[in-house]
Amino acid sequence: MLETITLIQRGLSHQELISLSHQHPRWALCQQVLEESDAATFNDYGRFVLTAMGRELMFDMFGQGAADCA
Repeated sequence: MLETITLIQRGLSHQELISLSHQHPRWALCQQVLEESDAATFNDYGRFVLTAMGRELMFDMFGQGAADCA
């Protein structure tokens, strides 16, 4: 999932976000925090992606392997 949201041209669709919320009930809170902090947004295709700041944060938290595609 990290690669999907770190690539600005990919991201998660609304259906994938709904599925994620059903599988992991705490996801909705995580998504809200990401959006309100401007670490994530919806791209021109309506897919949920990390912003430049979000990708930088991901790199800081998880290291190069998590963000080397950003």
